[in-house]
Amino acid sequence: MKGKTHAEVGIVTFLSVYNVLPGKFNYIGLLIVAFSSILPDVDHPKSIINKYILPFRNKTSKIMVYSSLGIGLLWYDYLYTKAPIIKAIGISFIIIAVSSHRNGLTHSLMGMILFSFIIGYLGNMYNVHYLVYYFMIGYGMHLLCDMVTNRGVPLFYPFKNKKFKLPLTYNTNSKIGCVIEDFLMIFGLLFTIYKLPIIFCK
Repeated sequence: MKGKTHAEVGIVTFLSVYNVLPGKFNYIGLLIVAFSSILPDVDHPKSIINKYILPFRNKTSKIMVYSSLGIGLLWYDYLYTKAPIIKAIGISFIIIAVSSHRNGLTHSLMGMILFSFIIGYLGNMYNVHYLVYYFMIGYGMHLLCDMVTNRGVPLFYPFKNKKFKLPLTYNTNSKIGCVIEDFLMIFGLLFTIYKLPIIFCK
């Protein structure tokens, strides 16, 4: 599934369930959901996020940049901080560096747990505990949506490499796939336009 479709599905899900989540609706929560909806694809050098991070959008550049960030953070932590959160972020960068698209940790439940720990820790630092719920909505919907595509996702990686998908799937680059994603984008946009004024009028 394309990145923009992932973001739209995450936003629609958030707008549908925000009233049962901790905290009040705010744009920060909306941005967290949109970000986490596209985060799993950071393992692809041509993803939306890597468009703004990598100097060259290829596998070699991804490995070099994220490995350098990860090793740098772990070295900094070793010398100065000894903080679990710095270790977790550093390890996450290294995992991103060595992961290939949909074959590694970012498209697994373990990846979701690891990144949720980081967001939860940061949320607690700044007294916004509910951010982790918003983050998990976006990340979880990404994994679910990718299970609708014919490639599936390795949910239980690194314990199992088997990819899981739903009974009905489609090819992302096929004609039917494009029609499905265009429909989701249009529906999501209309739903967002309809829902936001209702939320702010309450």
